[in-house]
Amino acid sequence: MVSDDKSRKIMTKPLPQILDEIEDSIRKADEAAKTARDAALEARQAGERAFSEATKVANEHITEVEQIAKNALELAESLKEAMIDRIAAINRRLTGNTSEPDETAEK
Repeated sequence: MVSDDKSRKIMTKPLPQILDEIEDSIRKADEAAKTARDAALEARQAGERAFSEATKVANEHITEVEQIAKNALELAESLKEAMIDRIAAINRRLTGNTSEPDETAEK
């Protein structure tokens, strides 16, 4: 059972004041929700911008790495050809086969 003290405490504020407080609380909650929505939207946009920039930078680096790899492959092919030519020249000298021209004299 409710005591007389509690019932009097509840009844100390007039109903219009209670309704004003409820309305004020609803308004504050609505403002807080709007602020949260705005912050979430801003965070999402920032994340999208960061993703876009990171993708751009990554793609630039991938292009650079691909070019470096292409250059390295070309250099390796050139080195391979030069080694084959030199090995052939050395082989001709060692075997005494002078019927094939010695390309080292030209180079």
